[in-house]
Amino acid sequence: MMNQTSSISSIIPLDKAGNNYVYSDEQLMARFQKGDENAYIELVNRYRDRLLNFVYNYIGDFEISEDIVQDTMVKLYQKKHYYREIAKFSTWLYTIAKNLANTEFRKKKQRKITLLSQISRDDKPYDIPADQPDTDQEIQSDIANRIIRKAIDELPEKFKTVILLRDIQELPYEEISSIIEVPIGTVKSRINRARLKLQVELKHLRT
Repeated sequence: MMNQTSSISSIIPLDKAGNNYVYSDEQLMARFQKGDENAYIELVNRYRDRLLNFVYNYIGDFEISEDIVQDTMVKLYQKKHYYREIAKFSTWLYTIAKNLANTEFRKKKQRKITLLSQISRDDKPYDIPADQPDTDQEIQSDIANRIIRKAIDELPEKFKTVILLRDIQELPYEEISSIIEVPIGTVKSRINRARLKLQVELKHLRT
């Protein structure tokens, strides 16, 4: 299990005198590009859990999500000199994570198709393990969360991505536009259409 992340305004000692300063993401990245390993550690601490939340909501598998976040941090380390401050650091990092998640998502869909094909050929019954919540309220909450996650997961990829970035990660429209490389107007349109689809799919939860 991962530790809690530092605040975005986390204070870390990076100067020789041991004084504390507040650094922006971009300032930390500049220090890291000059060889400051402490700056890299702070960037990992700031973004590790946020990226895990984003990727998990995208993939739906915690262990695979942890691997993807780990790969993202490895790429951050290996590709540090590819970053230029003309873009926000968070945009650059989320783009790396999104691309890795997209690759895994496509693999997952292919594995699912293969599994369904095998099941249809074998025609054998199988059991689906389930958690056992302790109370009726927990049961209802668990069911609702599964339904919501399933509804998001079944959205077309272009809608799913913007919903996760906007409504789960709460990123601004401008940053989402940079991450998925489409105009802001298209981002807003996709978000609105995705929300409408979800409202239709989840309307029974309000009754």
